[in-house]
Amino acid sequence: MKETWYCRLRKPCEGSEPSQGLADRKGHEMAIAIQCILVATVVCGLWAMACAQDAPETFGCEANPTGDPIGGGPGYRDIKTTGDFVVKTVDELLAAFKDAKPGQVIFIPDGVEMDMTGKQNLAMPAGVTLAGTRGLRGSLGARLFTTLRTTNPLLRASGDDTRVTGLRIEGPYAGPERIPTFAQGLSMAYDNCEVDNCEIYNWNCVGIGVGGGGTVRIHHNHIHHCQLSGYGYGVATGRANTFIIANIFDWCRHDIASSGSPGDCYEAAWNLVLPNATSHRFDMHGGRDRGDATDIAGDWLHIHHNTFQGAHRAVVIRGVPSQGADIHHNWFAKPAKETVISGGNTKVYRNVHGPDKKLEE
Repeated sequence: MKETWYCRLRKPCEGSEPSQGLADRKGHEMAIAIQCILVATVVCGLWAMACAQDAPETFGCEANPTGDPIGGGPGYRDIKTTGDFVVKTVDELLAAFKDAKPGQVIFIPDGVEMDMTGKQNLAMPAGVTLAGTRGLRGSLGARLFTTLRTTNPLLRASGDDTRVTGLRIEGPYAGPERIPTFAQGLSMAYDNCEVDNCEIYNWNCVGIGVGGGGTVRIHHNHIHHCQLSGYGYGVATGRANTFIIANIFDWCRHDIASSGSPGDCYEAAWNLVLPNATSHRFDMHGGRDRGDATDIAGDWLHIHHNTFQGAHRAVVIRGVPSQGADIHHNWFAKPAKETVISGGNTKVYRNVHGPDKKLEE
């Protein structure tokens, strides 16, 4: 799926001219790569300047340049309507997981409700899309649910390029009480994985877990009721490069939480953070939380163009991001002094606060 709200250089351009030896070839490839990076930098810079001249400055999520509705649902464009495997029962789904190959789609039609109770840690094949129709002509999306409170996780990516889209993934318990059972919905611990246009809810410990050192995109979802006392994460990341874009969050303890280990980083943008929560909203753990005798709070954070409602603090960085944190162009319900806590190496600028959108640098 092509993204419209961020771009990244996936690999250097390849040269076409032959070279004499290994050293020459490496030198040639390095020169080509440097030229490509320079050209890309100039082009992106010029494009950004042109856009900046045309577009007014915006704050909060409302500008939403993604082209799809925040939270997904009605109006979402990339909705599958069939697949290589069309499944309506748990047994058919498990059979499709065994047989599907990279590039194929496992499709669950509208109206299907699968009771997954007793099933967990089900491996979704690498390169496969698991899809429903959430948002299509009023569809809520097929519902996959469990009543087993120890489900951890229900579904997991087993390789790169796995996608979950257009479904309702319902956990066993929505409450905030500290109980001795932990439930997690999805585990996406490989590169280039994606969760989009889903409703993910009632997973008391973690809605979506991300890790494995890869890049994962979590966008245009409605994530709610993940609020176990002491845990309760809508999205939990660890040693991953995560883009969390245009989601709706509500009724989580932390909407986003991260281990803060080296290699852990995330961008959160154009998210609507509704008022209900039991603690601060976006989080990055520090060394004290891990007990590793450091003050490291991940590599970097980029938190921009989000709307934060409610009484809880918006961002808490429990240490020092090694490459820094930038927090800007958000709309916070609370005044500036009650909005962000960080251990250092953090820039907070050009955000607006309160119902009157008072700008504070």
